[in-house]
Amino acid sequence: MKELYNCDVGCPIQNTLQVISGKWKSVILYHLFEFDVLRFSELQAKLPYVTKRMLARQLAELEEDNIINKKIYATIPVKTEYSISKFGKTLQPVIKSMEIWGTDYNDVYTSK
Repeated sequence: MKELYNCDVGCPIQNTLQVISGKWKSVILYHLFEFDVLRFSELQAKLPYVTKRMLARQLAELEEDNIINKKIYATIPVKTEYSISKFGKTLQPVIKSMEIWGTDYNDVYTSK
């Protein structure tokens, strides 16, 4: 008999999606894994279709979940850098798998 996957409370898929399911969170993480440290303005340049407010909200949620670190420099103007936390680095295989799947999908979709 085939065992059904139980996705009730404590479901590992739900747990993962709860952390990375914001509209732009996975893309933000992808760029942070690629470049290690990015300033807000650099992230904004990589995501030109995302409003400042939405980007700030997604970053705040990732920081709240201890996925990224935020470092503020007391300069004028203020400089803010974002990087992946030690805990956040555990998501690298997930984001990498999404990148591979997305590339494969794009190759199939664009070859039609």
